[in-house]
Amino acid sequence: MTKSSANKGGTASAPVLDTRALNRATLNRQLLLRRSTRSALDAVRHLLGLQAQNVSPPYYALAARLDGFSPRQLSSLMAGREVARIVTLRSTLHTHTADDCLSLRPLVQPARDRELTNFRAGLGGVDLDRLAALTRELVEAEPRTMAQLRQALGAEWPDADPQALAVAARCTLPLVQVTPRGLWGESGQVALTTVEQWLGRPAGQAPAPESIVLRYLAAFGPASVKDMQTWAGLTRLRDAFERLRPELVTFRDTGGAELFDLPHAPRPDPDTPAPPRFLPEFDNLLLSHADRTRVVPPAHRGRSWQGNQAFRTLLVDGFLAGLWKLDGDTLVIETFTGLTRGQREEVTAEGERMLRVMHPGAAYDIRFGEVVRR
Repeated sequence: MTKSSANKGGTASAPVLDTRALNRATLNRQLLLRRSTRSALDAVRHLLGLQAQNVSPPYYALAARLDGFSPRQLSSLMAGREVARIVTLRSTLHTHTADDCLSLRPLVQPARDRELTNFRAGLGGVDLDRLAALTRELVEAEPRTMAQLRQALGAEWPDADPQALAVAARCTLPLVQVTPRGLWGESGQVALTTVEQWLGRPAGQAPAPESIVLRYLAAFGPASVKDMQTWAGLTRLRDAFERLRPELVTFRDTGGAELFDLPHAPRPDPDTPAPPRFLPEFDNLLLSHADRTRVVPPAHRGRSWQGNQAFRTLLVDGFLAGLWKLDGDTLVIETFTGLTRGQREEVTAEGERMLRVMHPGAAYDIRFGEVVRR
């Protein structure tokens, strides 16, 4: 599919992008088709953040994407407060640039408000404005753990559910996790303060949705309205896409869904080689589209999760092909189906590279197996 054959403005006759075309385009935007020379900060900005329920995933995510990356680069950015950990997209913790911490959180505040409704039963008699003011006073005096917040807020509202009070604090205020939590190779419990206190500047108004649509397409496109809504955890984004329609090009996927894209964004040939990549658990590549078949073959749907736990994933030829883990001094690679000899050699080489970047000087064996069907 060439750029000139895209449909400007969008009609039912928009050209079709098949699964491999979408796969290669998305891998390119995600810096996974070939490693980028971008800085770690620029990559976090371009990718609109990295999901970060655990400390290590953002580091492995950048190791898979950047040439010359080392964990100390992201750790230094976090220590210098150029990036921070905050609950934003899909009500999950992300590592964002400082600017995006201040702007994306207001954008997704409606989702935080909806989340809060799930805890209303435990918040009877609680004045949320008062709760937000008290929480701000507490965490800006000194960073507080969730346990400390539950205790302090519970003293003010003894009849309320302590967990609901803590969730309400997180939903009503933009709270960031302070270091040393999140630093590579260091330990530290989760302690919270406001994003304004941590970054030393006030949060602004929510950005125009159109500006984030353009950034989303640059990092995840071509994509549908539902795709972006899945990524953001928001609804009612159709109007923003429609306002941008004259500036965008449109396609259809093989199921007929309308896809939007930036006119001059790269859409590589579907036959472009895609090297193996070792991705962390919760990588946004696998979580940011309503239709994930561009990366996850239907036969492997749900195999990178068990309950609420996500596994570290392996891409082969651009698609989910297995899982991996570090078990003591062994890199264990478990594939869903057999690999060719050439694929196995490429996966081994990529695994060795990942280990050199993330664990320099350590000696690891590499063991292959197949995932037992779950």
